[in-house]
Amino acid sequence: QVYLEESGGGSVQAGGSLRLSCAVSGYTNTNFAFGWFRQSPGKEREGVAAIDGDGTATYADSVKGRFTISKDNAKNTLYLQMNSLKPEDTAIYTCAADPKIYRTRVVTNILTFPYVGQGTQVTVSS
Repeated sequence: QVYLEESGGGSVQAGGSLRLSCAVSGYTNTNFAFGWFRQSPGKEREGVAAIDGDGTATYADSVKGRFTISKDNAKNTLYLQMNSLKPEDTAIYTCAADPKIYRTRVVTNILTFPYVGQGTQVTVSS
């Protein structure tokens, strides 16, 4: 069982930055795939970023060049650094993990990961 708890959401103006954190517990070795997805009212869930067990990152086109996913294995924490935020980035952001997957190079695969957090709201105003 992987337990995930997000923090760091909030409200920011367009062009601003936020860093989301996802505390990971339940596993000693976390060298497997993690990711972030988001969902806003009336829209389908969207895979945002994924990171493999070897640290390789994959991004949705909508956030490429603006968002950075990373993981600190010593702190058992996953991060999502979000820069140059836009109003269309407004959504609930949720971290996800799958201990059975080491490598995923398709960001939409995150949507099938079995372990997810409770989500954190990000609101970007124009």
